[in-house]
Amino acid sequence: MTTAVSLDFIKGLPKAELHLHLEGTLEPDLKLKLAQKNGIDIGQTTIEEVTESYKFDSLPSFLNVYYPAMNVLQTEEDFYELTIAYLKKAQQQGVKHAELFFDPQAHTSRGIPFETIINGYYRGVQEGENYGISAALILCFLRDMSAESAEQTLAEALPYKDKFIGVGLDSDEKGNPPSKFAAVFQTAQQNGLKRTMHCDIDQENSIEHIRQVIEDIQVDRIDHGTNIVENQELVDYVNEHSIGLTTCPVSNGFVVDDMKGKEIVELLNQGVKVTVNSDDPAYFQSYIADDMYALATKYHLSKEQIIQLAKNSFEIAWISEEDKQTYLAAIDRYTNE
Repeated sequence: MTTAVSLDFIKGLPKAELHLHLEGTLEPDLKLKLAQKNGIDIGQTTIEEVTESYKFDSLPSFLNVYYPAMNVLQTEEDFYELTIAYLKKAQQQGVKHAELFFDPQAHTSRGIPFETIINGYYRGVQEGENYGISAALILCFLRDMSAESAEQTLAEALPYKDKFIGVGLDSDEKGNPPSKFAAVFQTAQQNGLKRTMHCDIDQENSIEHIRQVIEDIQVDRIDHGTNIVENQELVDYVNEHSIGLTTCPVSNGFVVDDMKGKEIVELLNQGVKVTVNSDDPAYFQSYIADDMYALATKYHLSKEQIIQLAKNSFEIAWISEEDKQTYLAAIDRYTNE
């Protein structure tokens, strides 16, 4: 199959990445390096062995690989180095702005101080300008942990509120509906933080979860969320309220054997501010331009549709209106050359 544009065109197209888990950028070479530095036995001794361990066929099996890998992250320098490694990759993918998820509970639960985590990541995002990227952090709660744990994490984080711009919700959605975290998200809103939540694809009660997220909790964005096409009223709601969706087609294909490309294109054609992102690129072997190209190739996207995906990414980013216009103008200059 062919697409209307080349991978090189898509790599050069200015874009924002809004659905990226920093812990999911832990490439095998860096994982092995940090394991050796920190004296941690990960059960592998070569990059090839680490790469081979990155195998899964569902969300639970992915998480069973994903969380143990984080044990190699021990020091502030480790979190900083992980961030810089991502920014170098993102620069090659045409990313100009990035809003990056991090999961503090995955680290504090194994004894890493919150201060170590936030300071390491924040040092990294501050250096984004060295790679032509403005970057910010989004603190995510793990939904398969208790609501009380989320509340404790937010309380611990608020003294560092100047170092992150919003909160999110990720991990295993089964049995962990958005409503479980309504109170902590209300506290986040009261403290001036932006809010987004994962509504993972093809989950139990997916439409009800999406409804809770947008009507009850009133998030600013939805992560994944493509099952919304099953309910036109909810599609109309997100359109009316300019709530964007941060989709990840390649990672979708790993966990459910379906990119959800048909749904993404349908939402795009209805004017929903849908975007394409890479999710956990070290594990899915696909960074943001690769995701856009894979979607464009399989679903025959036009050049105009690809450009609209890039424009959407800036339009729903948590940046000033002035910055949005600057980035949109950069897209126009690039596509008119």
